Order: sequence, then structure tokens, then C-alpha cells
Amino acid sequence: MDQDERFMRDALSEARAAAAEDEVPIGAVVVCRGRIIAKGHNMVEALSDPTAHAEMIAITAACEAVGGKYLPDCTLYVTVEPCPMCAAALGWSQISRIVYGAPDPKRGYSLFSPSLLHPKTEIVGGVLAEECSGLVSDYFKGKR
Repeated sequence: MDQDERFMRDALSEARAAAAEDEVPIGAVVVCRGRIIAKGHNMVEALSDPTAHAEMIAITAACEAVGGKYLPDCTLYVTVEPCPMCAAALGWSQISRIVYGAPDPKRGYSLFSPSLLHPKTEIVGGVLAEECSGLVSDYFKGKR
């Protein structure tokens, strides 16, 4: 298993934690120099906050961990492609790399404005995509 898959499995654990709390199962981890420095999962319902996406929770925790507002030596692993709000926040954080699992064909940032990210940010998509999208699909099937 390569490093991207290993850390995506950690993000999937966060997504499962979200599902257990009846949140949309999206999880994220921030890695800096080979070590997880922050984790997050959707907490929109728990916090009654539409901005409490997994990425936003993880960004806040990562900035606290590094002691600043920029994350230039960090990689975000997230189970689903970030939405435009999260992409803009990631752009402001100057994160160096984003690795996501499943694309979001309805609300993913790439549909609206790929330029929301910092110009130097590297993007890798499709890591464990089937497993990541399956969690979300199963969650919404259970809601219907």
C-alpha cells in the first residue's frame, strides 16, 4: 500500500466516525512531514453549522498544530472532492497538496472554479475512490 492509500484509509476512518454520528460520511486528515497532525469529519449537524465540513475542521486543527495560518508543507487527504467553500479555505491556507478519494460531480470545486486553490497546490484524485463514494452512497440510501 502506498502512502496516499495509507493516509486515505485514515480519512476513511474519520468518514466512518461521521456516519456513526449521523453526519454525511466525509473524513479528512492533514499530514505534515509524514505524520498526521490533524483530523476532521463532517460535524454540520452536531454543530448546527453549515461550514463544519471535514476539511474545515481539519484545517483549523492543522493550523493550531503548526502555530500559524499557512500549511505549505502539508497534504490534506479527504474522502470526497472538496466543495468550493473548502477549496477556497484550502487556497488561503496555501496547502501544498490535496489528495481526494471520490469526485463530487454535483458540488465539487472543480465544476465551479478550480482557481480557488493556491496556484502551487498539487491535486491527486481518485485514491480509493470506490470505497470513498460507497460510504456516501450507502449513507444516502439509508436516508431514503
